[in-house]
Amino acid sequence: MERMNTPTTATPLNVTEIRKDFPIFTHQNGKALYFLDSAASSQKPLSVLQAMDNYYSTTHANVHRGVYQIAEHATELYEGARVKIGRFIGAPNPARETIFTKNATESINLLSTCLTRGRLKKGDVVVLTEMEHHANLVPWLIAKEQFGIELRYIKVDSEGYLALDNIDEILSGAKVLSVTLASNVLGTLPPVAHLAELAHKHGAIVIGDGAQFVPHMVTDVTDLGLDFLAFTGHKMLGPTGIGVLWGKSELLEALPPFMGGGDMITDVTLDGFTPNELPWKFEAGTPPIAEAIGLGAAVDYLQDLGMQNIREHEIKLLSYAFERLESNFGKNIVIHGPRNIQDRGGVISFDFRDIHPHDISQILDQSGVCVRAGHHCAKPLMRHLGIAATARASFHIYNEPADVDALVDALGKAQAFFG
Repeated sequence: MERMNTPTTATPLNVTEIRKDFPIFTHQNGKALYFLDSAASSQKPLSVLQAMDNYYSTTHANVHRGVYQIAEHATELYEGARVKIGRFIGAPNPARETIFTKNATESINLLSTCLTRGRLKKGDVVVLTEMEHHANLVPWLIAKEQFGIELRYIKVDSEGYLALDNIDEILSGAKVLSVTLASNVLGTLPPVAHLAELAHKHGAIVIGDGAQFVPHMVTDVTDLGLDFLAFTGHKMLGPTGIGVLWGKSELLEALPPFMGGGDMITDVTLDGFTPNELPWKFEAGTPPIAEAIGLGAAVDYLQDLGMQNIREHEIKLLSYAFERLESNFGKNIVIHGPRNIQDRGGVISFDFRDIHPHDISQILDQSGVCVRAGHHCAKPLMRHLGIAATARASFHIYNEPADVDALVDALGKAQAFFG
């Protein structure tokens, strides 16, 4: 089993000071807030909110159009954010290869749509895994229904890892491998670089769903062996309504446009059009300008803390959470996913006795503990696990052992309430 080797040298995060940067933790009317749902959406630091407010207050104008001062400054801020975000993931050519979308879901839909228009044909094979979020599953199911592509799946084993014994057989003849970099349910960190190497040997392009990975890990698209990477702003301290698609220039050039309209063209006649250069070829209409600027500020904040430091912080929280949950509740709690903390991201999905996850979430909320309850947009994985839903606690930079303690105490209350 391939493991994620994570260096142990890191500077501890000062969570007390970090929490001061997040207004939500000081606006609870004296009530404690233990926010353990960052896998769904993270909280926002003041610097992100100020960057967006400053744009709207001082610089708002449409980009790529006006030649007056604030319009040119808006364009500089927008394009500057693009380059910054591209560098954050190690993009070789961030100014051309970093495309803004609405979210990771739209990024993957863009790829599935454009690939079936310009590269894939009926009968071509796309390989997914059983642990994919619906965002990296439904677009391909639509392509299967509309264009006749074939879907194959890498299974999940009993420990929450991908079962790779027959991986060469699964990848044989495949045109695309699209895989999560971190499971939003199991926390599993698949060996993506290894899978990408195998997929490339079979002639497949590799798409990574980085929604749960990029906000928490050092990310380098070259080291991961990816051809495309999708991720979203709102899970990485940024605003909602902004996602990113990174792709290799030559592959993006070969794809047809996703949507038609303004700014994605260089010329239009009544008989046809000429698409714009990258990245604007895929950015029709007025883009999410303030959101891109806000995401750029979020990247600044994350980089100031250090992504390796963030990863080490979450590993320590995971270890502490596992120890406290299992020592307090024993067989009454079942935590899904790998046992090796190094092999998982900062999420803990669990079953607690026979209490429905929604009931768990509501009782925990009475103590100010926020966890997610449901199928987490991963119904095929839930069926594989033989359950309908789980409760999920997830961590980010503003969490500390006190959040875990509050979770354990609140679960104790739930246990007492249900007898």
